[in-house]
Amino acid sequence: MDERALLQEVYAIIGKEHCLDDCAVIPCGEQLLVATTDMLHETTDFPAGITDWQIGWMSAAVTLSDIASMGATPAILLLAVGLDDPSRLGEILKGARACCSEAGGYIAGGDIDHHTELTIASSGIGMVAPDNIVRRCGARVGDLICVTGVLGRAQAALKGYHQYNNVLMEPRARVQEGEVLGRTGATSMMDISDGLSISLYDLLEANSCGYSIHSEKIPSPDDVPSGDAITLALYGGGDFELLFTVPRDWVAPAGFSYSVIGTVIRDHCVLLDGNVMDRKGYEHSWSI
Repeated sequence: MDERALLQEVYAIIGKEHCLDDCAVIPCGEQLLVATTDMLHETTDFPAGITDWQIGWMSAAVTLSDIASMGATPAILLLAVGLDDPSRLGEILKGARACCSEAGGYIAGGDIDHHTELTIASSGIGMVAPDNIVRRCGARVGDLICVTGVLGRAQAALKGYHQYNNVLMEPRARVQEGEVLGRTGATSMMDISDGLSISLYDLLEANSCGYSIHSEKIPSPDDVPSGDAITLALYGGGDFELLFTVPRDWVAPAGFSYSVIGTVIRDHCVLLDGNVMDRKGYEHSWSI
């Protein structure tokens, strides 16, 4: 069983409408508050060779990326750190603080306890005007499917292309890009932490339309053999770029960098070069 299959049980208990976005959305005066949480374990989430400073950075970045994907501005971050060795805490906090300094928000508290395996639960809160929030639902037939950045570089690092180690270990949350997309009319959005393919299927679950993308339009690492590069871009996790849709007549603000990779279609499916795309990506799974 994988985590997305397990979500069916979550839907049945608390309602699917509360689970479709990267963040929970809560009214807060004239603004909307968005809230998210992530749990990371040393053996399953942090790559070999990562420093404690980078662990702190990554723990903050994964949460700030969720806030970015809603078009929101980060406000605070809470870190609950289960430590196998208390001497690691200082560097972890310094890394998380540095990530917040770059992306926005600040560490406002958390918890510390003893664990046999380093475990970090990172929770974040952001704020956004109701007119600027972008959710996973909202795509319309004819919209353009777009991404920020280059996809597949984090997975390339795991495959031995060590020139991308910083992409893997110090991911950048696309907060400014998310805010711009919220202000300028993106119709749907999420981050690509688990890979492009599985992210498109996540959008499919939130919308009644479908998605058709073209492999030659997907930005992939240019110093990886082409066949490997497109596979990494489609199915590799850890990039934390934004996947979004915009109207066909959308005009990008000056200096905004993005790639158009396809079109929203009427049929409720995900197509790659005209064929149904494999649903693959990074997922936690259980053998039972």
